[in-house]
Amino acid sequence: MYRYYSQNLVLKDTFINLLTNYTNSDRIIAQFWAEIEEKYTHKKRHYHTLSHLENLLTQLNEVKFSIESWESILFTMFYHDIIYDALKSDNEEKSAELAQKRMTQISVPNHIIDNCKTQIIATKKHLVHPESDTNHFTDADLSILGQSLENYTTYSQNVRKEYSVYPDLIYNTGRKKVLEHFIKMERIFKTDYFYHKFESQAKSNLQLELEQLRS
Repeated sequence: MYRYYSQNLVLKDTFINLLTNYTNSDRIIAQFWAEIEEKYTHKKRHYHTLSHLENLLTQLNEVKFSIESWESILFTMFYHDIIYDALKSDNEEKSAELAQKRMTQISVPNHIIDNCKTQIIATKKHLVHPESDTNHFTDADLSILGQSLENYTTYSQNVRKEYSVYPDLIYNTGRKKVLEHFIKMERIFKTDYFYHKFESQAKSNLQLELEQLRS
C-alpha cells in the first residue's frame, strides 16, 4: 500500500510541475490528474497501470541528458496508454487524440503537441524513428522486456490478465507471434543506451516465455 501511494505522489508531483508551465488553474490540474489516475487504475488494467508509468519515468530520467524536448516526453508518458482496451486496435490513436485535446485546453505549443502525438503513435509498432526522442521513449516503453526474469514474469502474467477475455488457445497463438517477432528483430532497442542495458536479457526472457508457451 505504501509503495502505491509513494509512486502515486512522485507521478502526481511530476504531472503538476509539468502542467504549471501552462496553467495556473488548480482546478484544471486536479481534473487532468484525476482523469489519468482513474484511467490507469481501472480494474481491468494489470500491466498498463501507474506502475508502468513509474518505471517509464525512472528509465527516462536516466537518459534525460539525451532528450531534446523533455516536456514532450513527459506528456507522452502520461497519455500514451490513457485509452486502453484489450479488445480494440486503435488505443494509440485514441490516446493521441485525448492527449491533443487536453494539451490544447491549456495552450501547449503545437510543436510539443505534435511531438507527443508522434511518440504515442510510435508505440503501436516500436519501429526505428528518425527522431531520437521518439526512439528513447519507445525503448523505455519496452524496457520491461529486458528487466529481471522475476519482473518480466510478473509483466507477462499481468498482460495475460488484461487479455483474460480470450481463451488460452487464442491468446497463446497471438502471444507466440508477438514473442517471435521481437526475438527475430536484429535489435529490439533502437538507442545504444537501452540496447546495451536491456537487449541481451530481453532476448533471454522472450525466448523462455516462448518455450513455455510451446510446451
